Amino acid sequence: MYSFGAEGAPEILLLPGTCCHWKSNFGHVIPLLAQEYRVLCVSYDGFDETERTEFSGMLEETEKIETYIKEQCGGRVRAAYGCSLGGSFVGLLAARRRIHIDCGILGSSDLDQASPLAAKLQTNLLLPMIYPLIRDGRFKSRFLQRQMEKWRREAGAYADAFLEMFGGARPYVTQRSCKNRFYSDLVTPLPEKIAVPGTEIHIFYALKMGAKYRARYERHFAHPILYEQDLRHEELLACYPAQWAQLVKSIVQ
Repeated sequence: MYSFGAEGAPEILLLPGTCCHWKSNFGHVIPLLAQEYRVLCVSYDGFDETERTEFSGMLEETEKIETYIKEQCGGRVRAAYGCSLGGSFVGLLAARRRIHIDCGILGSSDLDQASPLAAKLQTNLLLPMIYPLIRDGRFKSRFLQRQMEKWRREAGAYADAFLEMFGGARPYVTQRSCKNRFYSDLVTPLPEKIAVPGTEIHIFYALKMGAKYRARYERHFAHPILYEQDLRHEELLACYPAQWAQLVKSIVQ
């Protein structure tokens, strides 16, 4: 856990997305929040260059986050923002009720769920393609690398900002960490109609992701507050940090 801002200020917990590095994911917005809040940024096991660890599973990581919040924050934070897959952690932390979150915020989260067999097949299909990008900063497959370069030309600033937020080459990240990250997120159930007294759930709904995600948000949360944005996946965070920070502050205040 990396801490910024004044001790004693209301805490905002930041949870990175899939296989992201904490600093590349949130480094450009932390200073915008740290002026008024104590910002706590999670660095997951297996994805921090200062440790020799591996990511084991969603529940194990959730328990470690809960222990930290209990010991360092009295069991309560003002807000928790989950980038992409980090939104699954927000849902789990709220549903388990072992700590209290006043405002849970999900950023363009997929909330994908799958059976163990389907999750295994998806992970085994995806991992050989995506792991070289995480380890080396580029795809091993020439075809995939060409496709990514084509996407960067077509998507322009969004593609560059998104890849920068994802993080560059990280040779210290093991294949097992990535495998456990993908698989455990798919098979760790997120309850339906989560409703916790005193907790509001806010969702940055990127409309360009598709209509099916609205149904997912409304299935897993009883009273989600949706912010419809005519944007792509986490485009607000990646490309418009000032507007992102302003919206987060308007929710948290």
